[in-house]
Amino acid sequence: MYDYDLLVVGSANADLVVRVERRPAAGETVLGSDLVVHPGGKGANQAVAAARLGARTALLARVGDDGHGELLLRSQRAAGVDTTGVLAGGAPTGVALITVDPSGDNSIVVSPGANARLTPEDVRAASGLLGSSRVVSAQLEIPLETVVEVVRNLPSGTRFVLNPSPPRPLPAELLAACDPLIVNEHEARVIAGGKPDGSPEDRAAALLALGPRSVVVTLGAEGALVATGETMTRVPSVKVDAVDTTGAGDAFTAALAWRLGTGSSLPEAAAFAARVGAAAVTRPGAQESYPTAEEVGAL
Repeated sequence: MYDYDLLVVGSANADLVVRVERRPAAGETVLGSDLVVHPGGKGANQAVAAARLGARTALLARVGDDGHGELLLRSQRAAGVDTTGVLAGGAPTGVALITVDPSGDNSIVVSPGANARLTPEDVRAASGLLGSSRVVSAQLEIPLETVVEVVRNLPSGTRFVLNPSPPRPLPAELLAACDPLIVNEHEARVIAGGKPDGSPEDRAAALLALGPRSVVVTLGAEGALVATGETMTRVPSVKVDAVDTTGAGDAFTAALAWRLGTGSSLPEAAAFAARVGAAAVTRPGAQESYPTAEEVGAL
């Protein structure tokens, strides 16, 4: 019996958000809105998104012993996330600097802070959390060696989901554990070595050749492509008016990981996740935009 449907191992940041009429070019200054501070970070976002949907969720992360760290802990606990694995200290809480234009598109710069101090030793010390979780999800806003340590300590029967963001080349050991590897089109190009420049199906095939058990390529408003060694399936999204795309990919990953743990097939889980991601972009912010299962059902 698993205590958790999903364990998220990853980053926790304070999102510092400014809305702009247009994002600045190199060397240019533009005026924006008042600064708004939101709880964020890919790991923390995924944990909140899953918990809002009803998943029993835990987070393994590191924050600073500061006000931003307290903000993140409050947000996790309010959503129902188990924060036993959230460590504090070692560096200031990570910060993401985000600009959002009127179309809802964003640009993000991340200062990792305490996220860079989440170590392989921390993973080994959290063996109880790993052993109690049906699915484990990770990203790359924490050290790569820490993510590799997760797969080295993954219990038999526990499924591993990776969203390699920000993207970088991945070791074969990590790729072989991914089921699925979840990427957008930019991440797919980076991980596949810059090629191919063809269709999403071409990119998925190139990624599968690197060794993951399955691949999901997210396509924004067009939904997603689900690829295994046998089939490739397009999954449509729901048409909505986007307000802010910040954190939508994290909501997609969390929803997909949770549904896989409930026994859904990969295409079924991706279809549900596409609806969750669509619901998330209709509201500003990241964690505060994430829907409940009832709200997703109403789409």
